[in-house]
Amino acid sequence: MTLDLLLALWLFAFASSITPGPNNLMLMSSGANFGFQRTLPHMFGIIGGFALMIALVGFGLAQIFELFPVMNLVLKLAAAGYMTYLAYKIATAAPTLDAPDEAGTPMTFLQAALFQWVNPKAWAMALTVVSVHMPEALGLLAPVIAALLFQVTGAPCMAAWAGLGVGMRRFLTTAGRLRVFNGVMGGLLVLSLWPILVT
Repeated sequence: MTLDLLLALWLFAFASSITPGPNNLMLMSSGANFGFQRTLPHMFGIIGGFALMIALVGFGLAQIFELFPVMNLVLKLAAAGYMTYLAYKIATAAPTLDAPDEAGTPMTFLQAALFQWVNPKAWAMALTVVSVHMPEALGLLAPVIAALLFQVTGAPCMAAWAGLGVGMRRFLTTAGRLRVFNGVMGGLLVLSLWPILVT
């Protein structure tokens, strides 16, 4: 893999990892509601789950959508249903103000890893990596390199979003503010589905 290809892949990894999307919105919400330390399993689940997705898509999993076009509709419906459920859970979350770190239950490593398979942005990113940034000459090594690069690049980006949520806690000092914040985050999560569902 040439330096130019690596640079292009890294730029795509950074741009797609730092911009708003379901994962980053949920990390910010988790950071605000549960603190940074309790959000770490969520963050590592995203990193591991998405790296596995890139590797498997690079190894040929994407062909299932060509063989069975109905899977596109199945994925969209599954994503819409599950993300709407998550948005409801976020919007109605109300941790106690006295001990926010101990209230509620943040997403676990496994839940976050599995969420990648119904995350429309994750699918779009993985398919773009495989179709645009992965030279066929490297064979099976290319998906592994891409997965590792996304892990290294994505971790600080996601930490920044979780940290942003933690930083907002100083302003979320009343039940009313928490309720509004969680409602807005739930709404934004639903809105993040729109570009995918209308295509």
